[in-house]
Amino acid sequence: MEDEITFDPDLIHAIFKLVWTRRALERQRNESADALDFQVQVGAGTSKKNRPNYANANALKLSCELLRVFIAEAVQRAATIAEAEGVSKIEATHLERILPQLLLDF
Repeated sequence: MEDEITFDPDLIHAIFKLVWTRRALERQRNESADALDFQVQVGAGTSKKNRPNYANANALKLSCELLRVFIAEAVQRAATIAEAEGVSKIEATHLERILPQLLLDF
């Protein structure tokens, strides 16, 4: 794993933070809409919006490796389909054909 090219953990962390931020904003919008219907009782420090989201270094490394393996497998499967069709270039249709089974396998 050390010698292979993988994704930058800082990039993956930035993507995670972006998703966490968007979900927090979405949750906040939903809570404000629900607050009109009923009162929300929240214990001190138990609200999801009060807890910081973080990922430790090992989790980021593992996420990078999982993403690398997932992409490599997708390219390999799409290349097999393209080769069977006699095409030397992978196209979006090849990825579309392998995606359902790939998602089931992972």
